[in-house]
Amino acid sequence: MRIISGSARGRKLHSPDGMGTRPIPDRAKTAIFNMILSIRMAEGHPGLEGTRVLDLFAGSGSFGLECLSRGASEVVFVEQNKAAARVIEKNLATFGMADRARVLPRDALAVVASLAGGERFDIAFCDPPYVDDPWLTLLPQIPADLLIAHTETELTLTDDWEELRRRSYGRPQVVLAKRVG
Repeated sequence: MRIISGSARGRKLHSPDGMGTRPIPDRAKTAIFNMILSIRMAEGHPGLEGTRVLDLFAGSGSFGLECLSRGASEVVFVEQNKAAARVIEKNLATFGMADRARVLPRDALAVVASLAGGERFDIAFCDPPYVDDPWLTLLPQIPADLLIAHTETELTLTDDWEELRRRSYGRPQVVLAKRVG
């Protein structure tokens, strides 16, 4: 795993040992960021500069770290596995990005519920374990304008979201959606 663009381009990420986290392949990560940038540019936002990102089920934190490398102003990483959360903190320290991030070693559903009606984000990345299917509970509560969902289950969006793009990468699929209203 590595950062593919931005200030930390080409740098390797530390990853949790044997914990079943599944990093996003570079090909899929590149495609996801191309889609995000295309959508943001169409809305008049140049790149990721100044964005606030919520990385749910963060695993190694590769998505949020990529966002920081590309200029995001803040990323909140939510990962309930404490060993994985420590790896995210190690990566943040290694890349000198800790001042623009928070790592919450808590359950993603509990964090999202606690944020309801409060803190807002420009982008939320959700990559729950494939054995879980938290979408019906999660979708109405995600406090973000743009959702990137990485899932192996068939994702049906709630009325809170308008689908912008859907791509398959083998069995997993990536769905980008914009909050309605």
